[in-house]
Amino acid sequence: MAAKKTKTEKPEETVIAIKGFDKDLKCRGFQYEIGKTYEHKGDVEACQSGFHACEMPFDVFRYYPPSTSRYAEVTQSGKLARHDGDSKIASAVITVNAELQIGEIVKRAVAWILERATGNTATGDSGHAAATGYSGHAAATGNYGHAAATGYSGHAAATGYSGHAAATGYSGHAAATGNYGHAAATGNSGHAAATGNYGHAAATGNYGHAAATGNYGHAAATGYSGHAAATGDSGHAAATGDSGHAAATGNYGHAAATGNSGHAAATGSSGHAAATGDCGCAFAGFDGHAKAGATGALAIAWYDKKAKRARIVSGNVGEDRIKADTFYEVKNGKLVECA
Repeated sequence: MAAKKTKTEKPEETVIAIKGFDKDLKCRGFQYEIGKTYEHKGDVEACQSGFHACEMPFDVFRYYPPSTSRYAEVTQSGKLARHDGDSKIASAVITVNAELQIGEIVKRAVAWILERATGNTATGDSGHAAATGYSGHAAATGNYGHAAATGYSGHAAATGYSGHAAATGYSGHAAATGNYGHAAATGNSGHAAATGNYGHAAATGNYGHAAATGNYGHAAATGYSGHAAATGDSGHAAATGDSGHAAATGNYGHAAATGNSGHAAATGSSGHAAATGDCGCAFAGFDGHAKAGATGALAIAWYDKKAKRARIVSGNVGEDRIKADTFYEVKNGKLVECA
């Protein structure tokens, strides 16, 4: 008697991706927890229903900017639905594995680019790699290398010291991971990240994101609604267009949002935050300095030794005796002009 054939089940596809959240680890009002698994009942459709995350790490910045958000590695499974515009995936099941800092996200983005840069890779020192078509990938892995992706949705990565990476088309991504590296994304919706010390990252188009995660780094987003974040000590972050966000999270950092309705935050000790456009808001951490424009507001953290707790003192420009475009600090629990 012939043996009965059995149907081989196709293994369930799983995807490791990056998910963004607000500061409370919420996404679209839904509360998540690290280490928990969640299951969606019903249809799964990208941008419509299910749990969403991005395979290309930089894509997550389009939905949750680095200056105000938190991120985590997630595992997506069950029914999956992919987005046509970027690497976003919707899934029926999601597990929040571990929280990630911006530096780790950038490293993963570089690895993602390198994996896909076949034929456009320069591996020796001082090498050059270029991908000129749409959705191209270029990677220079040696020191002093240069990588350029000039078409739309291109990705460029320079992983050695003093490397340069540039993505000049719309929605491009550029990353320089070694010290003294430079990354520039010049089209709209671009992302640039420099993760080593003394690195520079610039996103010059509208809706761009720039992040410098090493010490003494500089990040600049010059278009409208851009976000710039410098996370290492003594970093500088600048968002020059309207509705921009600039954040310097390390000690002695500087954050400046010069356009209207901008937000600047220097959250480390002894930082400087300036939101100089109309309706701007500036926040500085302990021993910090903050200033705002004519219709702006500012806030500074200070430690109340008597109560043994942290406090926030705030003021509105034009009220509370707060002058426009003037740096303030906290003395004895009150805002006073810096000497």
